[in-house]
Amino acid sequence: MNAIASHLDSCNPNNLNWELDTFAQEIEPSKDKTFGLESLGIKNIGRVYRNLSVAELIEHILARKEGSLAANGALCVKTGKYTGRSPNDKFIVAEPEILDEVDWNAINLALSPDKFEQLYKRMLAYIQSRDLYIFDGYVGADPTYRLGVRVINEFAWHNLFVHQLFLRPTERELKYHRPDFTVIALPGFQGDPDIDGIHSEAFIVLNLVKRIVLIGGTHYAGEMKKSVFSFLNYMMTKQNVLPMHCAANMDAFGNTALFFGLSGTGKTTLSADVSRRLIGDDEHGWSDRGVFNFEGGCYAKTIRLCQKNEPQIWEALRFGSVLENVILDEQTRIPDYDDDSITENTRAAYPVDYIPNCVVPGVGGHPKAVIFLTADAFGVLPPISKLTNRQAMYHFLSGYTSKLAGTERGITEPQATFSSCFGSPFLPLDPTVYAEMLYKRLIQYDADVYLVNTGWTGGPYGVGNRIKIEYTRAMVWAALSGALNKVTFHHHPIFKVLVPETVPGVDSNILDPQKTWIDPIAYERQAKDLARRFVENFRRFHYVPLEMMEASPAFE
Repeated sequence: MNAIASHLDSCNPNNLNWELDTFAQEIEPSKDKTFGLESLGIKNIGRVYRNLSVAELIEHILARKEGSLAANGALCVKTGKYTGRSPNDKFIVAEPEILDEVDWNAINLALSPDKFEQLYKRMLAYIQSRDLYIFDGYVGADPTYRLGVRVINEFAWHNLFVHQLFLRPTERELKYHRPDFTVIALPGFQGDPDIDGIHSEAFIVLNLVKRIVLIGGTHYAGEMKKSVFSFLNYMMTKQNVLPMHCAANMDAFGNTALFFGLSGTGKTTLSADVSRRLIGDDEHGWSDRGVFNFEGGCYAKTIRLCQKNEPQIWEALRFGSVLENVILDEQTRIPDYDDDSITENTRAAYPVDYIPNCVVPGVGGHPKAVIFLTADAFGVLPPISKLTNRQAMYHFLSGYTSKLAGTERGITEPQATFSSCFGSPFLPLDPTVYAEMLYKRLIQYDADVYLVNTGWTGGPYGVGNRIKIEYTRAMVWAALSGALNKVTFHHHPIFKVLVPETVPGVDSNILDPQKTWIDPIAYERQAKDLARRFVENFRRFHYVPLEMMEASPAFE
């Protein structure tokens, strides 16, 4: 492992100034048929395919029987046992350099450097004689902050996934490409808890110092995407860039908006708006220069996808797109997006430029409007409310929503959850680090913040109804267009947020959630119960300013 350690150490954050020509020689096909894999200790392997075209990858996938074509041209695959992320199987290597920096908790689990080395050796043994697929590309649409990423795959369809999700290099960029970090994904390799110090056969191991990710035991492609995002949540803060789990779009005049939210809250759906230009659907950075997309593609939930409500996503599902766990008609091969027999977490991956009028490259100015999205399963939060900056920080650190079925393994019904910064599974650092960065930007660039509930009204999940997408779109439009600056607001007695009296195009009766319940007393009881959960959750933040605590809901 000395050669491996030497190579990985050369990828140290403090040593990014490699000579491009020297690195190009390392991966020149005529000189190295493994494209530099031997420097990682990967030897005695089969054929190596680097940056194949979409058509070539699909040919390989079909020949290897990894998936099948749908009637719309998209590739359809099954992910087996793991149909969502496996958060209990993610680890960060406890290298001495980062011991005092990482926020070690129930999500950021520590794996010893010795166990990492041992696991790596076992993966090297597994990989021998196997064909491999390499994707060399980038993350970060702003060239000032762009990083090179290399993904090494066992499956051709996984390589197609990352090809479509990350930023694809030009021919010249590929010639001189250098990885700032590497992901090795071997779904067929099963981890062993007794040997590897992990919890199951699945594992996602991040080594932030050696800049390498090891993934095994799970076929779910989203693990590759989110492990890269976790890396960026560490690395970007070193460059004074706020990494954000959010979508972003802009209007015809270049006014940028952000949409924060966990999976299933509507980031992808609401940001893909025919009247606005999409920057990206999930992961962005906010620097002194503005907002930029980390990725080059989208990863949308497809359960109950409807052409009428989500026309842009519907049209994006074509040749080159990847459908995960979507059921096809046996004869016609037409996708049935209503079928949840495998999972509620059916997914589609496609390049961002499959969305008409997208922004390429994915960069925008400083946002004037920030939307926090939540899917409230209790049915008590207003469908839209305006937040003060202090309330914005309170709700950003709280990150309340309901986990929806299938998004994570073992979740079969919506559950109330608090996920700091609307993305705690991907935050290596203390959440207050990101919150402070956001607070400074909200002040500096005078951005308005709104909390939008895309969940239930008229009662909790199972009793009430999901808020109509037409209403949610109208409320978001009102927030982004400035229409809400012309209406009257009132304070919610429990959550203290500002609730508009009217919103153009929306039935005013739904704006006050208590009025949608048959029993107002039952509403108040349920609302206070959720308020209590907010307060109990926020107790874990010991070092926040006292004035932020004043934004806490009242339940007594």
